Amino acid sequence: MLLTVISYAMIVVFMFIIMKKKLSPFTALVLVPLVFAIIAMVAGVAKKGTIGDFVLEGIKTTANTGIMLLFAILYFSIMLDAGLFDPITKKMILFAKGDPMKVLMATAIVAAAVSLNGDGTTTTLICCSAFIPIYKKLNMRMMNLGVLVILQNTIMNLLPWGGPTARAMAVLDVDASILAYVMPGMILALLYVTFIVAPSMGRKERKRLGIKELSPAEIDAMTQVTDPDVAEIRRPKNFAFNGILTIVLIAWLVAGSFIKALEMPPLLLFLVGTCIALMVNYPKLKDQSKRIGANGGDAVQVVILVFAAGVFMGLFQGTGMATALAQSFTQIIPHQLAGFWGLVIAAISAPGTFFLSNDGFYFGVLPVLAQAGRAYGFTNMQMALASLMGQAFHLLSPLVAFIYLLLRLTGLDMGAWQKETAKYALGVFAIFVVTILLTGHMPFYIPQ
Repeated sequence: MLLTVISYAMIVVFMFIIMKKKLSPFTALVLVPLVFAIIAMVAGVAKKGTIGDFVLEGIKTTANTGIMLLFAILYFSIMLDAGLFDPITKKMILFAKGDPMKVLMATAIVAAAVSLNGDGTTTTLICCSAFIPIYKKLNMRMMNLGVLVILQNTIMNLLPWGGPTARAMAVLDVDASILAYVMPGMILALLYVTFIVAPSMGRKERKRLGIKELSPAEIDAMTQVTDPDVAEIRRPKNFAFNGILTIVLIAWLVAGSFIKALEMPPLLLFLVGTCIALMVNYPKLKDQSKRIGANGGDAVQVVILVFAAGVFMGLFQGTGMATALAQSFTQIIPHQLAGFWGLVIAAISAPGTFFLSNDGFYFGVLPVLAQAGRAYGFTNMQMALASLMGQAFHLLSPLVAFIYLLLRLTGLDMGAWQKETAKYALGVFAIFVVTILLTGHMPFYIPQ
């Protein structure tokens, strides 16, 4: 009981500190769970083990992601330096012709398409590399970019290779037909973000900025590189090579999800890609060192946050706080809600996948909920579908590694971004739930 109270207190304190900007995300991710882990150990309610062991176990879970992010950021930073995205930016500006509405809808469409590979890091890097220059040139709100990228990635993350669906399938032993059941909700949610959320943002931006009818000369002026230092590191002659290299990398990442023979760790792909990009674009060792030095700072700032998230997870799970929190979810639900168990699981999955990692929720909480649900007459497929509904909020969690990359690139504050995105994520959640109810894949109520 005391451990459950400590776990809830830790979550409340952590979210308060983040929302009120009392500490940076990095220091909060490390210090808050450390303090509460010490309290739990002193009180004698924590699992057996040492803080050092808990931390190392947690860092193991994020180490691959952290190192992959290091090389992925370096790769795309080198491509930005070489000017790969300059022609793309110009084409987008020509398409938009100064209309923020078109830019925002293009953002939503591109984010959805790139998210097909299920990897949030790749989606973030590609969308931010392509659109941040446009948003800056048109003086558009970077918050809109951060919100649209995460919403589209949230929806596409339900594809089996994205992670949560595969976990639900494994835990509840359901087959791949789950994708056919969740697909209508995904399609409607994508349409909602592309044709309702993005245009709504566009109308506000039109009101704020107006529609600038840009002439070809003005567009040329906007896209012209005037800084001599920037012009010096551009490599326009290597555009074709850089474009092919980037397409091959991304295609390999996606193909590896489907074809076992082509599966390669993203870490290795971006490591090799970074080496090739450096050698081709900056053959002189002095220039290579400059590019690594110039871009290494941004990469390190993201990577240390990923490792800090590992510390958080290690302490939270190692001390038993995560398990205590998971068990409390099932104990506080009144028996009178047994007939609505599908909706109960959907409701719990939102905070469950926000405060816990996907592994923590699907392997820790869901089996307990499913055991009760079967007694109430719900099938494994129905409960697996219900457990995916809360994914609408999962990518807002401070435990998701790649969001620190998104926040770093866009310069957004985590608390403000979470509050802004949550408004629209609520709509995605509602679409998911209503769709599986209306299609009959999950009953609203089973009489007991």
